[in-house]
Amino acid sequence: MTIKEVLFELHLLKNEKMIALNKKNGAGDNQYGVKMGDIRSLGNKIKKDHGLALDLWKTKNIDARLLACLIIKPKSLFKAELNEMVKSIDFVQVADWFGANIMKEHPEKEYFRGSWINSNNKWAARLGWSLTAGKIAKNADGLELDQLLDRIEREMPNTKPEIQWTMNITLAYIGIYHSKQRKRALDIGHKLGIYKDYPVSKGCTSPFAPIWINEMVRRQT
Repeated sequence: MTIKEVLFELHLLKNEKMIALNKKNGAGDNQYGVKMGDIRSLGNKIKKDHGLALDLWKTKNIDARLLACLIIKPKSLFKAELNEMVKSIDFVQVADWFGANIMKEHPEKEYFRGSWINSNNKWAARLGWSLTAGKIAKNADGLELDQLLDRIEREMPNTKPEIQWTMNITLAYIGIYHSKQRKRALDIGHKLGIYKDYPVSKGCTSPFAPIWINEMVRRQT
């Protein structure tokens, strides 16, 4: 498919309620408001097309960028390209799909984790903490968990909301997967109180770290 054909298909899938939801979550006007499931279906139809993905990314359209995350070939991206792409992100859903579909598969993800976690760019930092949380859950070798807790305790209260979310995931994952640091992770969560009053749907676990940690540990026993 050509980029014109893809953009036309995205336009046909336009959804006003999705546009409103995206705007509520910080999106701008450059969007069609396509439902996530429809974007995934279109991605499955196109399959991998690296050149098309790069062209879609350049449009800065939210739906086009989400689709690009699905059809791009992560291993074909150079370091400079990845840095440029992540720093051009302007919507949280794009950042999270970028992490889940591109960085998860990239052979240099550990390099970027170490670099982005210290970035002044909020989207790079969000992804740096997200990658750190993923590493903590799978294999924390090489990570100084106590130092990460020091930093979380010091920085999380005043950091940008986009960073705060994945920093909180890191805090919770330390408590869930590493019993030695669990008490301190719980103490930090209670001390900071971040997401304590976060609204959650029935049956869902609160993102408030102490509740999240205790619930996941309970499920493991």
